[in-house]
Amino acid sequence: MLAVMDQIKPVNSPKRQYPMEHTRNIGIAAHIDAGKTTATERILFYTGLIHRMGEVHDGNTVTDWMEQERERGITITSAATTCYWTQRPDGTPKLFESVGHRINIIDTPGHVDFTAEVERSMRVLDGAVAVFCAVAGVQPQSETVWRQATKYRVPRIAFINKMDRIGADFDNVVSELRQKLGAYAYPVFIPIGKEDNLEGVIDVVAQKAIIYGRTGDSGADYEVREIPGPLKEKAQRALADLIDAVSNKDDAVAELVIEDKPVDALTLKRAIRRLTCELEMVPVLGGSAFKNRGVQPLVDAVVDYLPSPLDIPAPTAQDADDPSELVTVTSDDSQPHCSLAFKLWSDPFVGKLVFFRVYSGQLTKGDTIINTRTGRKERVSRLLMIQADKRTEVDTVYAGDIAALVGVKNISTGDTLCVRERQLMLEPPTFPEPVISMAVEPKTKADRDRLNDGLQRLAEEDPTFRCFTNEETGQLIIAGMGELHLEIIRDRLFREFKVEANAGAPQIAYRETVTVAADGEGKFVRQSGGRGQYGHALIKLEPNERGKGVSIENKVVGGVIPKEYIPAVIAGLNEAVSGGVLAGYPMVDLKIAIVDGTYHEVDSSELAFKMAGIFALKDAVRKASAILLEPVMKVECTTPEEYQGDLLGDLNRRRGKIVSIEAKNTATILNAHVPLAEMFGYATAIRSLSRGRASYSMEPFSFEPVPASIVAGILDTAKPKDSRS
Repeated sequence: MLAVMDQIKPVNSPKRQYPMEHTRNIGIAAHIDAGKTTATERILFYTGLIHRMGEVHDGNTVTDWMEQERERGITITSAATTCYWTQRPDGTPKLFESVGHRINIIDTPGHVDFTAEVERSMRVLDGAVAVFCAVAGVQPQSETVWRQATKYRVPRIAFINKMDRIGADFDNVVSELRQKLGAYAYPVFIPIGKEDNLEGVIDVVAQKAIIYGRTGDSGADYEVREIPGPLKEKAQRALADLIDAVSNKDDAVAELVIEDKPVDALTLKRAIRRLTCELEMVPVLGGSAFKNRGVQPLVDAVVDYLPSPLDIPAPTAQDADDPSELVTVTSDDSQPHCSLAFKLWSDPFVGKLVFFRVYSGQLTKGDTIINTRTGRKERVSRLLMIQADKRTEVDTVYAGDIAALVGVKNISTGDTLCVRERQLMLEPPTFPEPVISMAVEPKTKADRDRLNDGLQRLAEEDPTFRCFTNEETGQLIIAGMGELHLEIIRDRLFREFKVEANAGAPQIAYRETVTVAADGEGKFVRQSGGRGQYGHALIKLEPNERGKGVSIENKVVGGVIPKEYIPAVIAGLNEAVSGGVLAGYPMVDLKIAIVDGTYHEVDSSELAFKMAGIFALKDAVRKASAILLEPVMKVECTTPEEYQGDLLGDLNRRRGKIVSIEAKNTATILNAHVPLAEMFGYATAIRSLSRGRASYSMEPFSFEPVPASIVAGILDTAKPKDSRS
């Protein structure tokens, strides 16, 4: 991987406003309420994109533009925006002196219900800013987004926000980054003061102090001074620790340290940049976005330490004609066009928008592209650069750009868009399965058509949202990642698609499995005067390791079941697995082996053997001590100490298992594993128990057996989908 800018000889189109070396594609990601949107708003203000800072609590921020976001004060959908930054000539050493940079920013949600937005954003980003609360530290969703960034090998820097809050502890959060996330994290900017005394930050590399004006100003003006006397020792110690950490991983700095030579600021910055781009280090900064302290150094750090499209390994793609052949997609304007569609959005003014990241080549209005998944050709009629909810039409986009297409059809999240001469398939993002569902019913016949149209368009946009019809009950079911997710879906149906609909109580996505091995026999025999139906199969069923899924193996020997009927038996087994046996829920973690059977030379058919497979699995499951599994959530409650007992009692009543209790500053943190079925309405309950002072977050953890005392109630309300046996 090439990480040093002057070693790269890219081919940039002469028409580009900013070369790839000076382009940054970054995401702002964190736990809910860590300050991502506020930090993004400050960045847009200081870069000159907006002239008045919005506030989340006022509902007037740029990136939280949906009505639902502004009403709730949370981010629901990832919003893309572009700004431009030239580092100030303030006397501190710069890697890119007086050079403008284009920064494409995606502000992502922090609520676990919308984790798919983070997932698909990470897939197309070159770098990320992970925001942490200086009081709460590393929280559950912080760990989730960190894992997502690691999964897609996204370099990142950490911004410890809210240093103005009571209980803020910069050093404690740095320690948690190392312990909980395993990050090689070292400060490059440390805050001067905290809480009400937050005055600015110290540039550890340059050994300068950045001091802001009075509290309450815009933070646009600051002074770069010598470090005040009482803080000099702390700053020098931080620099020594930083040099020591970098020398452990960088030969150039290590050589200077061994020879007892001084490490100049530019050499240290280059080394930090290289280590950050190679995921070997995480630079850490501190400040307060809300109080306008430390945001400009954060933008400088984005430019200095996060990679351009040229500093990361070029992605590999499969050749559409020969999937075994891998092709490197280089960031180069002269190469054939190749891009990845990572998000779809229904815009009320322009129709369906397809957000895409260009990995190589150029795309111009009037060009023809091919969706390699469908083989369908599309003519590019309109290209847009996105500024949250505002659109700017452009004629051409280049390698490294993030833009949107209008007017294209049959494109899904994860599709690769190429030219006809070189058809490739980039790796798409992956998404978790829905864990909660509810029944919806339109109020009038007119609503029915609008409902179907609205659900179809919402399902296209959101890969974690599903809608389907229950064949047994005829109900229309919607499924998603949590209560808030489905609440937002219903609200959008009403506001955007004018659909009035009733909704039933959310249903849990239970699973079924077996606990012991068993044999099963399935025989399907029908005689109707003429040619009959005959299929007979024997299987062995045993539990698989948790999380390993369902495996089906053909162990038939001697031709007792002809080869042409084996696929039919497997199809029957798969149908029975998806329909369940105990309560009609899908089955998981099974090992199935087809071991024996018989056939009739005249009467046997694929249908007969498919039915035999269904009956064989049902027979085996009844003998194999089948159990129900329920989704269990990892729950973290943050509460003042005086409410700890009440919350513990409530979690116990909800069948929760307390994992740990931590004391952190002025709060107590309860970590528990609680069945999702017991968490409905918990937001109201925790507010009531703590007089509104406690908060919680949860994320999917595992599937666990349902207690026997509760199974009976579930079985009463869940009827098996197939009663033919």
